[in-house]
Amino acid sequence: MKGQITPYLSFNGNAKQALEFYKEALGAEVTGVQTFGEADYPTPPEADDRIMHAQLKKGGISIMFSDTFPGQSVVVGSNISLTLEPESDEEIQNLYDALSKGGKQLMELEDTFWGAKYGRVQDSFGIIWELNYQKS
Repeated sequence: MKGQITPYLSFNGNAKQALEFYKEALGAEVTGVQTFGEADYPTPPEADDRIMHAQLKKGGISIMFSDTFPGQSVVVGSNISLTLEPESDEEIQNLYDALSKGGKQLMELEDTFWGAKYGRVQDSFGIIWELNYQKS
């Protein structure tokens, strides 16, 4: 695995405001923002301005941000997941299988439009893991 475990924060449509708040509070830099409307993914028009993915960095610290899809919501206090970045198909499959054992598969492990293999699981302790193997 590369890097560190990265926190992934989810919001009910106010991720842009949260991103700006944490940028100022932490003196960090926004390194990427993509809205649902910019993504090569079918979304309803009301989602166009919502953040699909954004990243904030300062030194070795990275925090990822996203809004929920319209019609979905998060419960404040449980709107965080942890992201791991495996370095091979085998490693992401092993992590997906191990972390979902006794838990739930929230999103099937699959190839994505952003050039990664991605899956999302909730482990048996209720922790949500986002697994993203960025292919070269």
